[in-house]
Amino acid sequence: MKITFLGATKMVTGSNFLVEAAGKKFLVDCGMFQGKAELDEENYRPFDFNPTEIDFMLLTHAHIDHSGRIPKLYNEGFKGTIYAHKATCDLCGIMLPDSGHIQEMESEWKNKKRKRKGEPERPPLYTAEDAINCLELFEAIKYDEIIQVDPNIYVRFNDAGHMLGSSIIEVWAKEDGKETKAVFTGDIGNNDIPLLASPTMIESCDYLVMESTYGSRLHMKNDQKAEIFLDVVSETIDNGGTVVIPSFAVGRTQEILYELNKIKESRDDEEFKRKYKTLMKVPVYVDSPLAISATEIFRQNTELFEDEIKEEMEQGNNPLEFPGLRFTQTADESKALNESQEPSIIISASGMCDVGRIKHHLKHNIWNPKSTILFVGYQAPGTLGNSIVNGAKKVTIFGEEFAVNARIEYIEGYSGHADQEWLMNFIYSFISKPKHIFLVHGEEDSQDVLRDKILEETGIGVSIPDYGETYDLAEDVKMVSKINIKKVKGLRQEILDRIYKLQFELQDMESAVKEDVNDESLKDEDMFRINEKIKDLEKQILNIIEG
Repeated sequence: MKITFLGATKMVTGSNFLVEAAGKKFLVDCGMFQGKAELDEENYRPFDFNPTEIDFMLLTHAHIDHSGRIPKLYNEGFKGTIYAHKATCDLCGIMLPDSGHIQEMESEWKNKKRKRKGEPERPPLYTAEDAINCLELFEAIKYDEIIQVDPNIYVRFNDAGHMLGSSIIEVWAKEDGKETKAVFTGDIGNNDIPLLASPTMIESCDYLVMESTYGSRLHMKNDQKAEIFLDVVSETIDNGGTVVIPSFAVGRTQEILYELNKIKESRDDEEFKRKYKTLMKVPVYVDSPLAISATEIFRQNTELFEDEIKEEMEQGNNPLEFPGLRFTQTADESKALNESQEPSIIISASGMCDVGRIKHHLKHNIWNPKSTILFVGYQAPGTLGNSIVNGAKKVTIFGEEFAVNARIEYIEGYSGHADQEWLMNFIYSFISKPKHIFLVHGEEDSQDVLRDKILEETGIGVSIPDYGETYDLAEDVKMVSKINIKKVKGLRQEILDRIYKLQFELQDMESAVKEDVNDESLKDEDMFRINEKIKDLEKQILNIIEG
């Protein structure tokens, strides 16, 4: 068995792994690269394999960073079966066409800019129709059943607890009289995600390909995040403001709705009751057509919920419904939310603030000190959400600059990803430990910390693959080849990262200089020194531009 790592390598996006075993070639995931502009360009590059030679595909879950390039794969000749859990098939049925619609809108907007510059237009990565067409390849699989996809290849999908239908996939391959077992975790769920069951623990494998998003961090416990959530919301509402929650339309939105409904059970003191009443008296808007469709799919797949929740629903209590909850379908309904002066909670996609209706809500609230922008999910480097979370003083939305005056909060405990403790627990749970572990879907610093912890506590060998590396899973795991492509990396990547960091440093400098300029106690010679330093900086910037 060989694995070539073609995405989610030292980054948290673009999951795509090519496996060669028992005379077959198959993919595990085919996700979109998301984040910085240069990552978006990666989506347009040709695949580093021939799509027509791929026999089948295994899809861990529906999130776009794992499924988002399937329509492109289909357009370029892949016509094999895509095996995925039934709920994943349902969700891809709405998420991929939605992604195609976004590609069309983005392409139209970018082509207008290209025309003004005299540059050739470029078609969208794929269209909504392309996405609908590729759905014919999907085959729904149940959890816990061993499926024969080839005379020598068997697979089993296990509940990953990350989102509805998410799967940890076991793969058995027989070749040359020997059986090899690899496990692909996809994204492993946070152990206390509302609604969903805990991730399945796997008994044995030879090789483990494991996510590492929070490999260096621990999440806050469930009761803490509920209390912080309530404090943030009630204080904002008491102040007459609006709470804007950028949320991934599928998964996180439904979990927040459940949390809002259940939060009253976490404490029983008078101050808590007051805050809870404050929360319940304001409308909660879910402003995302995709989230509305996804919530309906959640209702149709209640067998995947925790036993306690299933019992509630059998008694007629729907944890995704409560007084004050309102769904907005049309663009006009969405716009009306920002025309109202009534304090409210607005949950809107996308979770990283790069596309969708959330940008309109940020435009109307991020400058307002009464409002709060509450983040509840991972923010990839290069995204608008990442800039806001990391303290940007100003942001540009729809080409207009806004001061960040709103309260900014980030409750990391709502993440759908396991933290370091539960990633380690997943490894400990193996009765027969893996011979080797490959860490993917994580930033380099996080992966380095997790690798060292795994080595120290288990002694299992760990590799952190680079893009395009192929590993032969023999007794001695070794990298046998690497795809050489023209990618921005090494010193070039460092330059781009420094430019990205410099944006924030310049914003901080602007604030500091304005503070000094307005300080009447500073002398003329102080102002002179500040002015000379800024002039020197201007010269350096001009030298870089001209050079």
